[in-house]
Amino acid sequence: MKKFFGCALALFSVASLVPSFAVTRAEAESLLKKAEESTAFYGTDFRGSYKIEQRRPGEKEKSFEAVMYRRDSAAKWTILLTGPSSEKGKGYLQTDSNIWFYDPHDNRFTFSSASDQFRDTNANNSDFGPQSYYSGYDIVSYSDSKLGSYDCVLFDLKAKAGAKNIDYSRLRLWVTKNDGLTRKKEDYSDSGMKLRTTGIPSYQNVLGGKSAFSVPVKMVILDNLKGKKRSDGKIENESTTISISNVKFESVDDTVYTKPYLEMMSAR
Repeated sequence: MKKFFGCALALFSVASLVPSFAVTRAEAESLLKKAEESTAFYGTDFRGSYKIEQRRPGEKEKSFEAVMYRRDSAAKWTILLTGPSSEKGKGYLQTDSNIWFYDPHDNRFTFSSASDQFRDTNANNSDFGPQSYYSGYDIVSYSDSKLGSYDCVLFDLKAKAGAKNIDYSRLRLWVTKNDGLTRKKEDYSDSGMKLRTTGIPSYQNVLGGKSAFSVPVKMVILDNLKGKKRSDGKIENESTTISISNVKFESVDDTVYTKPYLEMMSAR
């Protein structure tokens, strides 16, 4: 874990423009499109085990375990919380462009949204699904950038007029040239205030039928507005780490993406 955080911190802090053969506009657009496509898994269902760890300076760490199912071709996903015991049986469902949170204690579904925080962490519900880097944003600028050991293209993006399901007005995105994978993302408000920073140091390649998909091993999300000053005067920010394991790409029953499925599983 310490080794991973060292790598993640390098992504947060080490980014520099480097002299290189400049990419063309067409190449930049193609790379950004590839980055978006790498976040979606079409033609199959996704299943994975998730661990979500929330760290707040001066407080006891919180963690959640969950199983997630995704059918990106139909814009559906289900998250079933399996731990801790106080959260077991709760879940989320995205279907028909709506997100619902289910609490078995009062047997009620509550409407949520993509931009809502996941279980009071620094992660949003939208962080668990496909991203809209290319379809939802215009490229303001792009340049070669060195991010740790990665050769990247750094994109400055602005939300397209009328774009739907967009959490943030502006993004800065570091995408590795050789594979089109997102390594770092910064989220900004309309006024230009940096709100969150996400680092994705490594990916796992998982076969699904005849295709190979790249799935993050871990994602570290730093809240740039929330933190606590340390004794040395530096700010320690709140952070959420999402770990993904036991990934499988195989068809699941349609009922998995329904409210009755969450109700049934919560009773077990």
